[in-house]
Amino acid sequence: QVQLVESGGGLVQAGGSLRLSCVASGSIVSINAMGWYRQVPGQQRELVAGISSGGTTNYVDSVKGRFTISRDNAKNTVYLQMNSLKPEDTAVYYCNADLKILFRAGSRNYWGQGTQVTVSS
Repeated sequence: QVQLVESGGGLVQAGGSLRLSCVASGSIVSINAMGWYRQVPGQQRELVAGISSGGTTNYVDSVKGRFTISRDNAKNTVYLQMNSLKPEDTAVYYCNADLKILFRAGSRNYWGQGTQVTVSS
C-alpha cells in the first residue's frame, strides 16, 4: 500500500557531501511529519532530523549546522543534505513518514529500507 524509496547513500571522504532522498508512494492522502534516522550496529536508532507538515525542522545536536532537511509536498519527498561529513556520521540512514492512506482512519508510521552512508577519514 505504501512504500518509502530511498536513494543517495554511498561512500564519501570526510568533509564531503551527500544528499539523501526519500519518496513516499501509494494511496497516500496526506503526510504529516517526515524524518531521517540513523543506526549504528549495536546501538539505538536515533532521530537525525525531522520536519513537520508546516516545515518546522529539528536536528540532533551533532549535525546542526551541517545537515539540512527539506521536503517537497507535491512529490511526497523528503531530502537530507549532508555537508562536512565526519566519520562518526557513518551509519544506516532510514527515512520515516507519518502519513494517512486512503480508506484507513488515522495516520501510521512507515519506514524506508535504509541506506548506508560511510564516511572515510
